[in-house]
Amino acid sequence: MTLTRDLEGRARARFAELLGRDPVPLDEAALAIAQEEYPALEPEAYLTRLDDLAARVARRVPGPVRAASALRALREVLHDEEGLRGNDDDYYDPRNSFLNDVLDRRLGIPITLALVYIEVGRRAGLRLEGVGFPGHFLAKYVSPGGVEVFVDAYHGGEMLSADECVARYKARTGGKDLDPRYLAAVSPRQILARMLQNLKRVYAERKDDVRLFWVLDRILLLAPGQREALRDRGLAAARLGGAAAAIRDLEAYLALAPAAADADEVRATVAGLRAGRGALLN
Repeated sequence: MTLTRDLEGRARARFAELLGRDPVPLDEAALAIAQEEYPALEPEAYLTRLDDLAARVARRVPGPVRAASALRALREVLHDEEGLRGNDDDYYDPRNSFLNDVLDRRLGIPITLALVYIEVGRRAGLRLEGVGFPGHFLAKYVSPGGVEVFVDAYHGGEMLSADECVARYKARTGGKDLDPRYLAAVSPRQILARMLQNLKRVYAERKDDVRLFWVLDRILLLAPGQREALRDRGLAAARLGGAAAAIRDLEAYLALAPAAADADEVRATVAGLRAGRGALLN
């Protein structure tokens, strides 16, 4: 299997190029992730869709943008009219993580739905940021005076205060305190990393090593020093028959973590690959 060549595709090159920008364009980078699954995807068509949605929001907020009116308009357009909603029936469908599918199917998970709210809001003059709330990604607006309004895109754009977010967390965790850092804004790179981690879990559960391999590769483009992703990409390569790529990644992992709990197991895997027994991996 030509894993080295597979890493040099158009979608990967596009994603790498976008990561070099400051700030990283969240909408374009999310579509670059989707391009690996959909090679014929035309990003401009979906960027135009976001533009059109934002124009509809803007028409409902004439004159200077007022946050309260803009937030209501955003909800009216995206939820009430477009029907954008959480996919309760098949939460772990990988299509929920691809921006083009979310826009086409009007279904998603918290992070991709929040991404749509963030990008449509930005175009309409409303600055929203992502929030890495545990287990349920949110967006938020911060007023010039520091007042925070959280938006739950998965539940129809419901607006919440910080206290309501804390109360929800406590109700879900049996009264545990919420670390305030989980209500802080996260960067586009962090949003992309969380999207990729979601896909990683889906493909690992499905034992889909081909897709798992490219997702891990994108994670490593975002965070080259992430040891777990380096190890897992090497193991996926080994299962796919790419011994050279597997050895390279696994030896790099051992160089970074020679005393890791699984180091001896990884060394044994490398030895097996070098002995030509990679096919025994399962």
